[in-house]
Amino acid sequence: MNRYRPGFTGSPLDRVDPVRSDPDAYAAHASNWRARVLAFDGGDPLTDDVGNLAWTSMAGVSDDAELILLGLLEEKPHFVVIPHAPFADGFRTPSLWRVLNSLPAEQAAIYGTARSVIDWHHRHGFCGRCGGATAIFRAGWGRKCAACETEHFPRVDPVVIMLAEFEDKILVGRQPRFPPRNYSALAGFLEPGESIEEAVRRELFEEAGVIVSNVRYVASQPWPFPAASLMIACIGEAESDALTIDTTELEDAMWVTRSDVEAALAGAEDARFNAPPRFAIANTLLRAWLG
Repeated sequence: MNRYRPGFTGSPLDRVDPVRSDPDAYAAHASNWRARVLAFDGGDPLTDDVGNLAWTSMAGVSDDAELILLGLLEEKPHFVVIPHAPFADGFRTPSLWRVLNSLPAEQAAIYGTARSVIDWHHRHGFCGRCGGATAIFRAGWGRKCAACETEHFPRVDPVVIMLAEFEDKILVGRQPRFPPRNYSALAGFLEPGESIEEAVRRELFEEAGVIVSNVRYVASQPWPFPAASLMIACIGEAESDALTIDTTELEDAMWVTRSDVEAALAGAEDARFNAPPRFAIANTLLRAWLG
């Protein structure tokens, strides 16, 4: 499935994990005049004149700024500053979607990493064990409680995203928050004590009343909205095409053919639905099914 490379993957940065535990090495990187800092506008990435991620120098970074070491590229340290204000809830802005549609997957991966870790810091200012204030450490890849000394590290929430397949048709659905005519694969968080296959079967049955078997894995993708998730894309074989839609989760669901999917991915005016953006793994999943 390598030809169906998901968005937000393929970051070229070396994450240099040993540096995170070496204060002297970290300080050397932070004082390196060649260091680059990712440019943010609120929660959106800034781009340069040719549409690539924009980077600035350390010259404009204040002495008290909290930094995350994203990694090394061509021996240059790359950082991002943790902004004081958390990201706004309305993350799916048209301008952000336009930028992500034009960014190469590997650059979107850098942005997604930065955004996910920043968001984690904003959500973990206090210790989940004792309630004490936490402070940044480990080059921005952890927080430590000043009271009980518990160490906290960024977490990733696993999410299954899947297509049910029946007689050469697949099931797509839409949520009320989707733009008009947009449909996507169904998705849901894994619950404690579940395997990936069990989560796929449960979510399809709960949201659409579809029973599936022979669940197969397709690909995975980091997803930074609204917080760090790992999207695990799968396809399962449905026993029938009968639907019982949970309207608290879905506004609509429908079975679509290969020609329907081809038209949607091509952006045809007469397509039955609009496909997910190319940087979303639901788009990858549709293309992989066609292939």
